[in-house]
Amino acid sequence: MYAKWVRDGLQAPANRRTTRPMSFPLSGAAQTGMGPLVTRIDRYLFRQLGLALLAVTGGLSLLIWLTQSLRFVELVVNRGLSFGVFLQLTGLLLPSFVAVILPITTFIVVQFIYQRLSSDRELTVMRAAGISPFGLSRPALALAVVAVVCGYLLNLWLVPAALSSFREFQWEIRNRIAAFLLQDGVFTAVTEDMTVYVRVREPNGTLRGIMVDDRRQKTSHATILAESGRIVDGPAGPRVLMENGTRQEVDKATGRLNILAFRENVVDLAQSARAEAARARDMSEVGIQELLDPPPGMAQPRDIPRWKVEAHKRLATPLTALSYTLVALVAVLTGTFRRHGGVLRPAMGIAAVVVLLALGLALGNLAVRNVSLIPLLWVQALLPAVVCGWWLYGPLPQGRWGADRAGSRQAV
Repeated sequence: MYAKWVRDGLQAPANRRTTRPMSFPLSGAAQTGMGPLVTRIDRYLFRQLGLALLAVTGGLSLLIWLTQSLRFVELVVNRGLSFGVFLQLTGLLLPSFVAVILPITTFIVVQFIYQRLSSDRELTVMRAAGISPFGLSRPALALAVVAVVCGYLLNLWLVPAALSSFREFQWEIRNRIAAFLLQDGVFTAVTEDMTVYVRVREPNGTLRGIMVDDRRQKTSHATILAESGRIVDGPAGPRVLMENGTRQEVDKATGRLNILAFRENVVDLAQSARAEAARARDMSEVGIQELLDPPPGMAQPRDIPRWKVEAHKRLATPLTALSYTLVALVAVLTGTFRRHGGVLRPAMGIAAVVVLLALGLALGNLAVRNVSLIPLLWVQALLPAVVCGWWLYGPLPQGRWGADRAGSRQAV
């Protein structure tokens, strides 16, 4: 009965004997000053937060993957790739999506779970049992630490490795593998400057009715026709060995058409002339050390500031999960208790995170133009955590925690 009065935010009747402390499963720490390192309430809250974080992060990541993977449908339609290869290729993008949305989903989960606990009066009962603000926020802080560690694992190792594999796989498809995927009656763009048409592809690999449109040479445009041929492997990649055909070439300087009949001719399908060099690595594929100090020839001098900003963003961005978590805790755990709930504080928390996200994007663009502003990336990531931490756990002004805070500030 006493617990019911506490849940309802009322005082016990005067004729009730309330000299004996209320019994609560986890209030022993508040009464003795000592308690277990991880309490049942910690496990209860952390379980809800962890499962919600997995569900929200996974769902949003799959939604983003679905929208972004539509860009690569042409690889299936035009290149003849199987659906399994399509999933393998686009699946390499998932770690980068998770790294971007993890701090945001951490804020969403903490805000939602604690708001629900407040609406169900569970936070009121916990405070009445003597659980301090730090004791209430401890599971959320543990979740934030997990999110920060996962963010560093993603930014420093998994995302660069996955993007490197993705770009290498994509380059292989565009410049090498597509040559083996010639389909009957389909104009296949093997590279950006070469298109191949095959009328019939027999089960033994023989090609019938071959046409090759070759624009690799800047000074000429060649069209090659052959009765038959087959694909062979060469030192630089796949080649097509054509038999009994003609090569028609237009000289752009003179406009003259040259026709050459051949019995056998070999055309390299592996790479265009522009792609003969090794694939250049993007800054999203390299590690922190190479971003801070690019090796000679890896980055253009004008791109070096952008590489340095990318390195600091990888190091600072995971810390925003902790800042966003503390913003959510301030929005939910502070202020005056309202029986029917309220939307002002949660809305202010959401607005604060939106402003922080926009500020992070703006500071990233400004730091590229002026590298002396790079420390502001760290300020934007850490300052909200410091301010919200002081607001939650610093000296307690009168009324900060509202009238529903019945317990002491002694940590559980």
